[in-house]
Amino acid sequence: MDARFDGRTVLVAGLGVSGRAAAQVLADRGAHVVTYDDRAPEADVRDVAALVADGLAGADLVVVSPGLPPHHALLVAARERDVPVWSEVELAWQVRVARDGVGEPAPWLAVTGTNGKTTTVGMLESILRAAGRHTAAVGNVGTPVVLAATDPTLDVLAVELSSFQLHHTHSMSAQAAAVLNVAPDHLDWHGSMTAYAADKGRVYERAQVACVYDATQPVTEELVREADVVDGCVAVGFTLGTPGVGQLGLVDDVLVDRGFARLRHTHAAELGTLADLAELAGPGGVVPPHVVRNALAAAALALAHGVEPGHVRDGLRAFAPGAHRIVTVGRVDGVAYVDDSKATNAHAASASLAAFEPASVVWVAGGLAKGAAFDDLVRDRRDRLRGVVLVGVDRAPLRDALARHAPDVPVVEVDAGDTEPVMDRAVTAARRLAAGAPAGLPTTVLLAPACASMDQFTSYAARGDAFAAAVRALAEAGQERLADGAP
Repeated sequence: MDARFDGRTVLVAGLGVSGRAAAQVLADRGAHVVTYDDRAPEADVRDVAALVADGLAGADLVVVSPGLPPHHALLVAARERDVPVWSEVELAWQVRVARDGVGEPAPWLAVTGTNGKTTTVGMLESILRAAGRHTAAVGNVGTPVVLAATDPTLDVLAVELSSFQLHHTHSMSAQAAAVLNVAPDHLDWHGSMTAYAADKGRVYERAQVACVYDATQPVTEELVREADVVDGCVAVGFTLGTPGVGQLGLVDDVLVDRGFARLRHTHAAELGTLADLAELAGPGGVVPPHVVRNALAAAALALAHGVEPGHVRDGLRAFAPGAHRIVTVGRVDGVAYVDDSKATNAHAASASLAAFEPASVVWVAGGLAKGAAFDDLVRDRRDRLRGVVLVGVDRAPLRDALARHAPDVPVVEVDAGDTEPVMDRAVTAARRLAAGAPAGLPTTVLLAPACASMDQFTSYAARGDAFAAAVRALAEAGQERLADGAP
């Protein structure tokens, strides 16, 4: 495959982490690489108009960053000139190398969905390691896929894929693939919900062993039905209820398999229990439903690869939760402060709120709405709310949804200030709203913004870190008051 790039001109559009990795791999294979990025000083070209006028620098192929939407001028020009456009994921599939001593490339276990991808891929990686596989969580998280695909020491890849990456992926054939869920998000990039769902469904194309889907969400099942898969590939659903044949699910507090088990028509194979997910429980000790769904999806993918049920249990026990995903960062005056800054859209925030008791949450929300609406979110989770603190530049859509569907819930809005950081003031406001909780009712201040972070923070991680720092400052101030004898 190296000869395919020898002497060819490849335009790498976007010099983020994956773009740089793609440029490196292409150069190593003899390609003449031209780079474009309007914000990277080291890019060969920064002016897209000049690049288009120059005929895309004579490119035989464009490898595009997920950040460039289909309507970007560079991609429009490529289509007009019939220049192939690949994602870094497509490039990775094309340049895979054989595993040491095996003679064929490592199989891919691919995960996409609006929410839960990173947690599921992390669980999958942990299960595969418990089974003795040399693996890595790659793609939209961690190592770029193109670097992992050219590493001959890896036995299997746990690949997180965004809809952006899948849009320009044409030939990938995963050993098993999962769409965890589909909810409105990134519609400004895709143009419509239909186009967004279709790009998610591309993960199933040419799947070899199993297509894993949420059995309670018709859209994911329909994506499986529409996929063109390898003969013999099976559909395996997951559910929080008792599973039927061809599904994984729950029986009481036991995770069970009736999708791959040898006697699945009459028996279910035990995979683990909710106690094995205790590290992922919320402040009340309950494992959130969406976390259980992630665990079942990860288990299904691992079983499709041939992992034994006992290794599923061991891997789930060993899995450590990622930062900014329903993590309790402090307790002040009996109130738990929980960071779920990764909840960057309405679907994720809804799942986060669902993990808590009715009337127990002071919700810190807002940011960059990306054109989203929040009526369904507020309508479905209004019963969880004691109060709301709104931050960010796009407060109006959330404010209006709250006024329509939760008019009796107190709302405090926090403008960006010149002196005190916005998250410090948000946490202080949340503490005041939490102070009136009835005795004996557990109360949580939950950062689950339902919005992107780039309006006021560099990333969702920076936003979560600011929340945790504000909580620590609040706790330290309380300790100082107690030391001084103040109430």
